[in-house]
Amino acid sequence: MTSREYSVRIEPHGRTIRASADRPVLEAALGAGLNVPHSCKSGHCASCRARLLAGEIHYPNGRTAGLTAQEAEQGYILLCQARPRSELKVEARVIANALEAEIKTLPCRIARMSLLAHDVMQVFLRLPAVEPLQFRAGQYLDVLLDGGGRRSFSIASPPHDSDQIELHVRRVPGGHFTGALFEQLLPGSLLRIEGPIGQFAYRHSASPALLIAGGTGFAPIKSMLRHALERGTRRDFHFYWGARQGVDLYEEAVVLDWARQFPQLKFTAVLSEAAEGNASGAHRRMGWVHEAVLADFPDLTPFDVYAAGPPAMVESIRSTFPAHGVSDERLCFDSFDYAPDSQPPGQEPVRF
Repeated sequence: MTSREYSVRIEPHGRTIRASADRPVLEAALGAGLNVPHSCKSGHCASCRARLLAGEIHYPNGRTAGLTAQEAEQGYILLCQARPRSELKVEARVIANALEAEIKTLPCRIARMSLLAHDVMQVFLRLPAVEPLQFRAGQYLDVLLDGGGRRSFSIASPPHDSDQIELHVRRVPGGHFTGALFEQLLPGSLLRIEGPIGQFAYRHSASPALLIAGGTGFAPIKSMLRHALERGTRRDFHFYWGARQGVDLYEEAVVLDWARQFPQLKFTAVLSEAAEGNASGAHRRMGWVHEAVLADFPDLTPFDVYAAGPPAMVESIRSTFPAHGVSDERLCFDSFDYAPDSQPPGQEPVRF
């Protein structure tokens, strides 16, 4: 049975799109090529917050943590969760022109794969020679699956080295796509992708930058660091990588090599679970990654901050860092939702 569709007017973009009653408004907007602000797609980060000017929406799983009760009373909605119940008019935030990019749907083939950790696969995708993918360091793409599903992965390669697109794919228990990738798919396998997507993107500045990753949140940070360092920036960076144990720092040696090559880069690994060997190395310490940042830099006023990783980490950063001097304009984040990728159609794609 075909779900009913409603028209959705999105201001100030001046676009009217069609949105199905059983799918998120954000999905319809992206499908129409309109890259409205968003990040996690799971209702945690609030990047897609918009004001409902007219019409009625509902949330199939109730209001999520990304929207407070007060914000809901003020008429705000989360586009990644809201389903239309009538014709809608919404006011979304405007993306700076520098971040605008055409969202393309492209075929690609797996060029090569390498196991970085027991549960993390490095995948390189070869795109058609006549259809390059232009993106900003930090953005992500969706792998399109049969049946209408999609899985989101951050791009780990930098824009200036995009002949092959690098992804870091974490295996999720019960995940159909990630299970197939680890067990069945081989170099040469054909995939379809859509991108680039997202507003988590590196911005050139003379200000020092703090980059914070949790788990495979390292992927977009890798793209940013390679993009800046390999193109000769003199900007100072301090990169913090949070993980449970040392074995989860799956490209630690790569980062240490960067720190030796580029004196403006400092690296700190923060491990949350005590284990033999976790404290080895002067760059390693125990605890929570966001707390380690604040211990080192209680005054964040001078810094641009980029954070990518699990929702709990990102929410902690969003709730604590502003009190230490970082403004909303200088705090850029991407929330990864580690959920099984065996979701039925209609549920949100997740990031790995």
